[in-house]
Amino acid sequence: MSRLIAVIGGDARYLELIRQLQSLSNTTILLVGFDKLEQGFTGLKQMDFKELDPSELDVVVLPITGTDIEGRVETVFSDQPIQITRQWFKELKKNALIFTGITNDYLTSAIHEANSLLIPLLDRDDVAIYNSIPTAEGTIMMAIEQTDYTIHSSRVFVVGFGRVGNTVANKFSALGAKVSVSARSIKDLARITEMGLNAIPLEELDSYTEACDLLINTIPAPVIDRKTIQQLPPHALIIDLASKPGGTDFDFADQRGIKAILARSLPGIVAPKTAGKILADVIKQLLNAK
Repeated sequence: MSRLIAVIGGDARYLELIRQLQSLSNTTILLVGFDKLEQGFTGLKQMDFKELDPSELDVVVLPITGTDIEGRVETVFSDQPIQITRQWFKELKKNALIFTGITNDYLTSAIHEANSLLIPLLDRDDVAIYNSIPTAEGTIMMAIEQTDYTIHSSRVFVVGFGRVGNTVANKFSALGAKVSVSARSIKDLARITEMGLNAIPLEELDSYTEACDLLINTIPAPVIDRKTIQQLPPHALIIDLASKPGGTDFDFADQRGIKAILARSLPGIVAPKTAGKILADVIKQLLNAK
């Protein structure tokens, strides 16, 4: 039985994602929001959103950013506005799958009302772990660009020991940095110590940051506060990898003359081809298992 997939909007990552999805058997792919591409995709149909018939769609792939709170979709490769209404979702096939990177209240409730299945890919452990690799490489790139000292022998503090923090700490340690990792969980602190890294309880972070050259935050909560920033040496750099608005008091960092960068969507910036393949591999796996 043939399957119909609509890819609606997306950034550079989606060029590779679309190429990868073309390998699915018995599948037709419709592209919406890619009309500015200089080279189209052979054998795929590009169309306007208003030409889509949602009742025929088995799968909808939304951009990494999903929709805004009014259903508007971000389109990097098109100037045509796309807004997906609750009614449009309700007209989808029963049991249709909707893939997105992240979701919000509007998207979650609209899909729930439509009795379809929403899969926020960036919430999945497998995607987050794979994505942590280009994220770590992008962080290394930024650290090299923004400092005048080597990573080797630098005192690097990683705040948070989740999927991203773990990989970032590993990669910087492999480059010869003196890595400390700050976390709340006793279990995480034990694992950090076992890895040969310096473990710092999160509530004590400000007591240690005077000996920090590069502070990398991965926690999406206000953890890099005034007390923590106050103790940093003047040459220190903060790279915040947490989702917007980050976990850093950027205003206070600016007052102190400490450079602080909110680094968002590094996989899509540093390695869009790899990031697109990661997303496509997971989508294909889920579709083949259906």
